[in-house]
Amino acid sequence: MADEKRHYLVPEHILIRREKVEELMRELGINSSCLPKISRLDSAIKPLKADKGDVVKIIRDSITAGQSTYYRRVV
Repeated sequence: MADEKRHYLVPEHILIRREKVEELMRELGINSSCLPKISRLDSAIKPLKADKGDVVKIIRDSITAGQSTYYRRVV
């Protein structure tokens, strides 16, 4: 089995608890089907054991903004 430590080029991925997803969608003014998709087999989220329909928060380093946050729906 490969080492599951995060590579420095892979941004941080955080699984959003299901009970928080609805609150987040209200805050963003969208529903989860509007989010871009990410495969549950993606090597960056495999350690999270995400299921279809889960939402993943991705935090990327940005030269201009410091950090930027993205959300993806697991398919």
